[in-house]
Amino acid sequence: MEQPARQYEPSAPAPTGASARTLLVDLEGGLLRSELLMEALFSSPGRMLARFGAGGRAGMAALTSILAKAEIDYAHLPYDSEVLNQALAARARGEKIYLVADRLARHAAGIAAHLGFDGVVAPADLAEGDLPFDRAFIARIGTRGSKRASFRTWAKALRVYQYAKNTLVFVPVITAHQLNFASLGSALLAFLAFSACASGAYLMNDLLDLAADRQHPTKRHRALAAGDLPISSALSAIPALWLFAVIAGLCISPLFLGVLGAYLATTIAYSLVLKRKMLVDIVTLAGLYTLRIVAGAVGVGVVLSEWLLIFSLFVFTSLALIKRFSELSMRESAGLADPSNRDYRITDLQIIAAMAAASAMNAVTVFSLYVSSTAVMPLYSRPWMLWLLTPLLLYWFGRALMMAHRREMPDDPILYAFRDGPSRITVAAMICIMLAAI
Repeated sequence: MEQPARQYEPSAPAPTGASARTLLVDLEGGLLRSELLMEALFSSPGRMLARFGAGGRAGMAALTSILAKAEIDYAHLPYDSEVLNQALAARARGEKIYLVADRLARHAAGIAAHLGFDGVVAPADLAEGDLPFDRAFIARIGTRGSKRASFRTWAKALRVYQYAKNTLVFVPVITAHQLNFASLGSALLAFLAFSACASGAYLMNDLLDLAADRQHPTKRHRALAAGDLPISSALSAIPALWLFAVIAGLCISPLFLGVLGAYLATTIAYSLVLKRKMLVDIVTLAGLYTLRIVAGAVGVGVVLSEWLLIFSLFVFTSLALIKRFSELSMRESAGLADPSNRDYRITDLQIIAAMAAASAMNAVTVFSLYVSSTAVMPLYSRPWMLWLLTPLLLYWFGRALMMAHRREMPDDPILYAFRDGPSRITVAAMICIMLAAI
């Protein structure tokens, strides 16, 4: 582990005149809670890779040359607040402040200029003594030893709390009444495969959205945006997670692996392109939720009801619209501009709310038609009890829409259902009714 350099002592008296004290601040490992090379790459990854490919050159030197021309938002980089406060306090006392950086000199100079520092020096200049200040009066905030991300940071970055969505793979087992050890074991393995696959996709999405997330009032606290997790660590974790998902999928069946591959491909397309397309992102999200149910049916080998598929599409379309409504209404309440990475405007709130309500009511209608059909007879001995689910569905969708309208739904609607007391009671009542109807 690298030894930390001599730390700055703010209580020490500062010399005056030509020999004023100079404070050196290491950029990487000191001031910046991230990796400058990676920040340049993910400032606009598509554009950077396109330039790299168009240049026809290979090697790290060529890539570094291209990254040196990247456009980085210096104002929203994850700076270490303690180091920055020490530097600004020294600056207020009239001391000179220089960044120490050994690569991407243009970006280091841009950061120094943004923060009002006096310039940048390279480690080689320090060794050779070619300095624009008196070496006798140097203090330094040096490089910290490498700090590993905590378990809590990894759980936050992998969005373990989002695994609640992957419980949808158990829906076919429950609705087909295949509650045996083998089916539940396959469903559990499918749950783990989808969770690993989704976590890798979340990391990739956060890398692609670094710049936008740092300007968002809540997303700026995400592990990668805040600098709590190194970008290089995330890049290593993504293939590892996807490899685990592939192995778990193969243990179930090749067909399940195909569905999982379709989910991953759609997720990647969503992160790269589709989420920036108006309403295409809504349909894609609804499809990804429904694909989890399809995977659960494939994993346990049950026939999926077309009623369940249609019902799921309307339900998840409504929830995706509610999610967009919550995001836009939050921006409106905070006085923020329209999102730069979504093709929606704050003025779209009313139509989004109307579409969400219409889709929810369609889902209830489809469920009522299902209960009225002959498809329920082979599965339920008391199908009339399923009618009790209709008012509960109406209540839950209505509550979700009202909470979103009141700006009281900060989470994804599915996660909100797990955390909201009345929603948990409603879901528990639905389960009891379904069990009693069997």
